[in-house]
Amino acid sequence: MGLGSKAGKVKARLNEGELYDYAVKALGRRMRTEVELRRLMRQHAEMGERGEAAIAAVVARLKEQHYLDDQSYAETYARLRQENDKLGARRVRRDLAQKGLKAELIEETVDARYGETNEETLARQHLERKRIKKPENERETARVVRRLVAAGFSTGVIMRILRQWDVPEETLTAVEGMDAEAGEE
Repeated sequence: MGLGSKAGKVKARLNEGELYDYAVKALGRRMRTEVELRRLMRQHAEMGERGEAAIAAVVARLKEQHYLDDQSYAETYARLRQENDKLGARRVRRDLAQKGLKAELIEETVDARYGETNEETLARQHLERKRIKKPENERETARVVRRLVAAGFSTGVIMRILRQWDVPEETLTAVEGMDAEAGEE
């Protein structure tokens, strides 16, 4: 097999039955949202209306069989991120939005999952899980703040934790604006 032979190969487009088998295998590897699965199938389906019709038929069949369910996906994703990764609600909201879920579903799911959760306790569990210790200087404090912001925790919770760690007030002032800046990215 020469170097150019693979590049010259044309991908065979899948018909509806083959697309269905492909989708089931993809869902067997890991859960996916409808948007993610549609995006994946578009790479293998025929171009144009026939391909879109085949994708729509496969999606409808998968939903009917309960293999594809965005609500179940969102609930499972939020539960696992909270219980296993100890991530905050902001992070889970952002991740679910990136996966193509509707805003109403995201809000409903995250509110139900995080409604009774003590964010400070969860943030402390996250720090413990990541083995993040009390910062010794301004640079380490900034790193802790960045990590907690990325994990989806609010400024208020982060500052409460840092104050309980007796981080000097001048250090807190220096890193206080980081949450707003990092949250906008």
